[in-house]
Amino acid sequence: MQGPRPVVLSGPSGAGKSTLLKKLFKDYENVFGFSVSRDFTFKKLLTSGYLPCFPYPDYHFVTREEMQKEIDAGEFIEHAEFSGNMYGTSKGAVQAVQAQNQICVLDIDIQGVKNIKRTDLNPIYISVQPPSIDILEKRLRDRKTETEESLLKRLTAARVDLELSKEPGLFDLVIINDDLEEAYSELKEVLLEEIKKTEESRKS
Repeated sequence: MQGPRPVVLSGPSGAGKSTLLKKLFKDYENVFGFSVSRDFTFKKLLTSGYLPCFPYPDYHFVTREEMQKEIDAGEFIEHAEFSGNMYGTSKGAVQAVQAQNQICVLDIDIQGVKNIKRTDLNPIYISVQPPSIDILEKRLRDRKTETEESLLKRLTAARVDLELSKEPGLFDLVIINDDLEEAYSELKEVLLEEIKKTEESRKS
């Protein structure tokens, strides 16, 4: 794929990905863009867009048959089905961001990361992790947005995510988000070269 090198960001809910990305988008306006997932849900109410605080293009809703046809044709970088909802990231969604000369950010779960490893996307892989499961639980409880059942599901998923993320070579950078400013400095440092290239290219 042509254009700035994308960024794949992964990590459990509550690790602080959205907070770090808010700071990044604020400091580097118009340098980054989000890919928009294609989605089919039984109720067509949910999307896999993770950060509604950012300006997303239109969501792409398709039928299950249409989405499966595109998957079979190899049009998806990664895809999954969870709780009856199909979702995934198409090559076209990433290319649309790259065509704007922006660094495409993909917020992907650990299985999606493994799927992308089998493509020619060549992104920068970053995992954002909490200092511990106990701290993650406290963050999730402090949000007061979870039922006890959903919180326990998130914690179970987080344990699996953190264990799988230990695979050697899976990520270019693992950020332990214990201190927000330190974590943000680490994030900027690994992206700085690509940010500079993109800014210079936009000026020319």
